[in-house]
Formats: sequence, C-alpha cells, structure tokens
Amino acid sequence: MATEAHNITVETREKTGTRYAQRLRRDGRLPAVIYGKGAAPVHVSIEEKSVLNALHEGAHVLSISVDGKTDDKCLVKDLQFGWLGDNLIHLDLTRVDMNEIVTVNVPVTLIGTAKIASAAGAVMEVVRREIEVSCKVSDIPSEFSYDITDMQEAVTIGDLPIPANVKPVLELEKHICHVTLVHQEEAEGEETEVAGDSAQPEVITKAKEEESDDDS
Repeated sequence: MATEAHNITVETREKTGTRYAQRLRRDGRLPAVIYGKGAAPVHVSIEEKSVLNALHEGAHVLSISVDGKTDDKCLVKDLQFGWLGDNLIHLDLTRVDMNEIVTVNVPVTLIGTAKIASAAGAVMEVVRREIEVSCKVSDIPSEFSYDITDMQEAVTIGDLPIPANVKPVLELEKHICHVTLVHQEEAEGEETEVAGDSAQPEVITKAKEEESDDDS
C-alpha cells in the first residue's frame, strides 16, 4: 500500500539555535527545515503530536501548508533524534512532485513465529528491519509485511511482496532474516580441534627420527 500524504500545517520561524529549539519542544512543537524546488530553505515549526502520528502510520510524504498559505508535497528526508535516540528533535523536509523518482527506506514487518526457530540450537537473526527502494513518490509503500511462520532457513528481499513499480536497491538474494543452528557450528569446531591435536605427534616423531640419523 502506497503512503498517503498527511495534511499538516506548519508555522514559519525566524529564530534558530539550541535554546529556541528547546523552547519549541517544551511547547509541543519541533523545529524543521523545508528544502527543494530551487527555493531558499524555509525554517518552520511543526506540531510534534501530528507529525509523530503521521510517521508512526508509515508516512513518507506530508502535505505541508506553511502558515496556511501553501500546499507543498514534502518528502521526509531526515529525522534527527536526541542523544538517547528515543525522542525526535528535528526534521528535514524536501519539496517533491508525486511523479518524481526518489530513493527511500521502507520498514519490513515480520509477522508470526518461525517454526524452524523452535528447533534445538536454532537462533533467529533479523539482518534488516528496512530496505532501500527506488520508486515514484506516489508509489512509496508504507511497509513490507512478511509471514515467517513457515519460512525455511532464510527470508530474502526477493521473498517480500514488492510491487513491480518499486525497485529494491540491494540484490534480491540479500537476507532479511535467517536461522542458524548453533550446535552444528560447535560440532564442526570440535572436529577441527581434534584434527589439529592428532597432527602434532607426527611432527614430534619426525623430529626424533632426524635426531637418530644424526647420531648414527
């Protein structure tokens, strides 16, 4: 499902800097900058609750009204978080056309519990929680969902339900997640150690034989 553009009104701001940004956040607003379309960057503030709701719904595109006067389709280009990584503190937006080709990261949602992961020694590893794709702005998916209940050893990018008009940037063989069997890897390691120990006496024996030849 393609991302819908959420309607959000922002207000221009003349001030910048850390103290002013902190004051905005205390008032429930976030600093943001709008770029693109050959125009000068516009510094704005945006209601924190409205933009977080849009982002949580998987929105990549926002329909931005600046001071109630404009209606620009803007791609969420960059999100900046606090040093703990748990709170949004700044946004960068860029004006786009809905038919413009862009490259964005789309989250991957894994559904269910893999049966294969219940085997003894099995460990499930999620390699990628999002993938980079190229498509028109109007075709950006909100997410890719995949049921891993009956998965085999791995789920690849090529296994995801990706529409034909959306092109993954990475190779289709790249893993989203996979299951490894720990006890098999340990057994292989033990065999290697045994082989290494058995090789050592041969070297010692050879050395003793060479000493015997020298004495004679």
